[in-house]
Amino acid sequence: MSTRQFGARVQRNEDARLVTGRGRFVDDLPLDGVLHGAFARSAVARGRITHLDTTAARALPGVHRVYTHADLGELDVTMPLLIPHPCIGHPRTQYPLAHEDVYHVGQAIAFVVADDRYIAEDAARLIEIDYDILPVEVDPAKAALDGAPLVHEDVPNNIAAHLVQVSGDPEAAFAAADHVTRIQVRVDRSTAAPMECLSTAARWDAVSGELTVWDGTQAPIGLRGALASLFELDEDKVRVVAPDVGGGFGPKIVFPYSNEILVPFAAKDLRRPVKWVEDRSENFVHMTHERTQIHDIELAATSDGVVLGLRDTFLHDTGSFIPYGIAVAQVASTQIAGPYRIPAIHVTFDCVYTPTVPVTPYRGCGRPQANFAIERAMDQLAAELGIDRFEIRRRNFIAPDEFPYTRPDLLFADGLPVTLDSGRYDDALAALEKALDLDAISAEQEQARGEGRLLGLGLSFYVEGTGLGPYEGAKIRLHPITGKAYVNTGLTAQGQGHETAWAQIVADQIGVRPEDVIVVEGDTGVFDWGVATFASRAAVVSGNAVHVAAVSARARIAQAAANMLEADPDDIELEDGRAFVRGTSSRGVTLAEVATMSNPLRYAFNKAAQTATQFAPTARSTGKPLPDGERPGIEVSEYYSPPHATWAYGVHAALVEVDPVTCDIDVKRYVCVHDCGNMINPMIVEGQVAGGVAQGMGGAFYEKLEYDENGVLRNASFMDFLVPYATEIPHIEMVHMETPSPLNPLGVKGVGEAGTIPVGQVIASAVEDALSPLGTPPVRQVPLSPSAIHDLLREARVSV
Repeated sequence: MSTRQFGARVQRNEDARLVTGRGRFVDDLPLDGVLHGAFARSAVARGRITHLDTTAARALPGVHRVYTHADLGELDVTMPLLIPHPCIGHPRTQYPLAHEDVYHVGQAIAFVVADDRYIAEDAARLIEIDYDILPVEVDPAKAALDGAPLVHEDVPNNIAAHLVQVSGDPEAAFAAADHVTRIQVRVDRSTAAPMECLSTAARWDAVSGELTVWDGTQAPIGLRGALASLFELDEDKVRVVAPDVGGGFGPKIVFPYSNEILVPFAAKDLRRPVKWVEDRSENFVHMTHERTQIHDIELAATSDGVVLGLRDTFLHDTGSFIPYGIAVAQVASTQIAGPYRIPAIHVTFDCVYTPTVPVTPYRGCGRPQANFAIERAMDQLAAELGIDRFEIRRRNFIAPDEFPYTRPDLLFADGLPVTLDSGRYDDALAALEKALDLDAISAEQEQARGEGRLLGLGLSFYVEGTGLGPYEGAKIRLHPITGKAYVNTGLTAQGQGHETAWAQIVADQIGVRPEDVIVVEGDTGVFDWGVATFASRAAVVSGNAVHVAAVSARARIAQAAANMLEADPDDIELEDGRAFVRGTSSRGVTLAEVATMSNPLRYAFNKAAQTATQFAPTARSTGKPLPDGERPGIEVSEYYSPPHATWAYGVHAALVEVDPVTCDIDVKRYVCVHDCGNMINPMIVEGQVAGGVAQGMGGAFYEKLEYDENGVLRNASFMDFLVPYATEIPHIEMVHMETPSPLNPLGVKGVGEAGTIPVGQVIASAVEDALSPLGTPPVRQVPLSPSAIHDLLREARVSV
């Protein structure tokens, strides 16, 4: 096309459908004769079931089945450990329905299927469950001590996994240091709280032996594999469809949840479609959580602030099971050095079982915790050495000519050494300083203090490993009737704008409008090779697969058009849905005609098809209508596999005022500079960053899951779990930088989690800076809250 689409601010193709209520979610599916499910869940954190009676539930009119673990047959097995690792000494995963023991409040014990959800819920409440309640310890630091109550009786000290990674020579670095900074920081537990909770519907076709499952998952292909394995079906007999997904954020990458087994099982057993949609209360105690880590971090530095070495020992709360392996802890351990040239690193972590909801990745996946630890430590080092916070970072940045920068023996989530591919960290910090106008801010702070107001500046630099492999693929097909391009991948979208971004990539290659590219994802029936949407990988891996496929499609179109126009393929240009000979637009054909001509027909069902029937002049040939080795139509499938992760980065700052009476905060300014390589669509990038900051604000000041001493979640509703309103999210001033990644053809890096990563540190450092004239202790924990700020002020003996 004459106008390049890659990098343009193209309006999103999917928005009209979603904002006008025409989205299709699992709960919207009109399945004839559908039955509805409900779970009976554990009311205690750790206990042994002494009595389970489903008689009354089974007798309730409208109930079709009540399942306990004894009814599941060969499905009564522990769920897979999705990402095994040698360091997991005591892997434990849960059963679809609890056996004799329960391990957290909310664990599924029985599943009721009834005519409607109301009856199913009523029946679930009629199930009688008694427990022998066992002692618990929900704090991971205490749970790892000798004598603490055990979640699993055969797991000493509740340690699920222990990993040590060493890069360089940390002992020598600490021995040579002029100064060592030591701090302990903590990031507490939270939840993704998506707009649409977990959801599953299933239908069994007894005639064909096919199982169709609709599920709000981030991994339809992975879920298909799990279901085929568990149900002992051939993969071609299982189809998983992820319709519109109301927010994924990581927890929907986990599979299979109990519902993803019980709903298909019931559909197969009852020969009726079955649907289950998680309500909000269930979501808090069932869908996986994340975040709790406690880091003891040390920095060894010279007297002028150059960091020589880093030690980090941390505990990671994995909840009652470890279904996703050590992913969150491993990502934290490998991002702990951030953007800094730290040649010697020693990092150790323990994954600790606690009698709480299991922990798996949630937007950020270990990165916010690592960022909070290293950036709090850098602020502390700067304070102890009397060096400006901006300057101490500048002295330790990896320089542009040092890329690619490898941290030997520090293995990232892809199993490969951490290798930061490209970056201009100093330029990003300079851009932030310019956007902030530090002199003006300093003067504003001075004036505020004179007026008795508490104004502080927070700062955080982050890096983000993105674009994990192993691969993704894409299929592009040119439709012979409309000339539109159809694109399929193995991913799902939960708001990332795939329908638009992939359309822009294709449009540039084959010369159509983005709105004439139809993207269909999340359906194993249309594309069944791929991994999933997670870890800021879609644009890097799937986007490049779409690009490679589009390049191949362009070549096929050019060859077919050249044959029709009796020209050289190199002279064919594609623009505005047509192929024509360079220099003469009159010698051209539509892409619909090209697609039809490449698909030899017998019947002329439309005008374009008339050119491809056996007696049409353009189709007359002495050879075969379809030459050997050729396929009909314009259809290509290609794959892309990244050599290793690519690393995005950025720096955020906020000017925050703390009210010493209400202990609330007011974010006066929020500025971020980010670099995700070449941007496919800057508007989508801005939406991703802004959404990430909003989620990060929740984790910085509002959203904390509070367990009591008995392992009961005290704030399992939006009445008590504080989610920030839109009015509490600041206006975000964004500065774009583009440092292309050398690892992929598009030069892109991921951006999906970028906004979330640094916000906790930004708010913590801003609050600490604001309160510093009052002599309050340093901020070492997030999320903060008015109560937490009150405690800081009280500890400093300040009257409030």
